[in-house]
Amino acid sequence: MAKITGLGGVFYMVEDPEATRAWYREKLGLDGEYGPQLAWSEETKRNPYSLISHFKDDTYMKPGTRGFMINLRVDDLDAFVKQIKKKGVKVLDTVDEGYGKFAWILDPNGVKIELWEQVAEELPS
Repeated sequence: MAKITGLGGVFYMVEDPEATRAWYREKLGLDGEYGPQLAWSEETKRNPYSLISHFKDDTYMKPGTRGFMINLRVDDLDAFVKQIKKKGVKVLDTVDEGYGKFAWILDPNGVKIELWEQVAEELPS
């Protein structure tokens, strides 16, 4: 039986695509021919999945203004947060949940981005 194998991308409308691509490239280090591109790393090959999560309201997406959020895996959240702060990115909050560390930022279009470092082998069910 055919099946879905992973998240192919996140697509959304912005007023200035070039400026948005530049922000992702300069602030987060994500670049590609058609926009920010993520490649599978050894870490994601060991625990490969992408989550599609549904919410009844936009409380978790606040202060984002787009009604959705992008979750990006990182290999070392503390170091990555330091890097992006040096580039002028405002970090809204950070938390360590035991199974993973999280930080939240906004892109220049008001899209909330959740940065996630998985630190436990098993995630809570």
